[in-house]
Amino acid sequence: MQKISRRARVLTIAATAAVLGAGTFGAVSASAEAPAAAPKAAVTADASNKNLTQSTHLNVAAATKAAQATLDAAKKENQRVSVAVVDRNGNTIVELRGDGAGPQSPESAVKKAYTAVSWNAPTSELTKRLEQAPNLKDIPGTLFLAGGAPVTAKDAPIAGIGVAGAPSGDLDEKFAKAGVAALGR
Repeated sequence: MQKISRRARVLTIAATAAVLGAGTFGAVSASAEAPAAAPKAAVTADASNKNLTQSTHLNVAAATKAAQATLDAAKKENQRVSVAVVDRNGNTIVELRGDGAGPQSPESAVKKAYTAVSWNAPTSELTKRLEQAPNLKDIPGTLFLAGGAPVTAKDAPIAGIGVAGAPSGDLDEKFAKAGVAALGR
């Protein structure tokens, strides 16, 4: 093995560092100069596209109007309730906890609204279905107690209103239906 002088080693290391640095700088500047083209959309947003569907949804203003009408109907009868309005997919649009409503009522209202829109039926009717299919109550997020009412457009469910906190489910459902009726005004 041949010994390399100290000077030769320093020059070799410096030359290697210069080559590596130039390669790195070139790669960085090359990627900075040519930005990648934006990927094309897989589906064109065109109403005539057979891969797209249209659906009807309540806007926030309508959902708030329905929720407030529900609370107003309950207040007229001295009831302290919570109300929830969910969209067709069960996502909460508006949730209001009335003054003095119990701590369990907001969650129960959401579940009743979700149940009503999922089956497009008032939850009081759905409780009767449990006799034939008791395992329905095991579906996550549902609550088979009176107090939920669906909102429909062109005979299709577009939202659900759920109410909880009154002494009976019948009262809860009466107030939920008042919220549905407010959407027609």
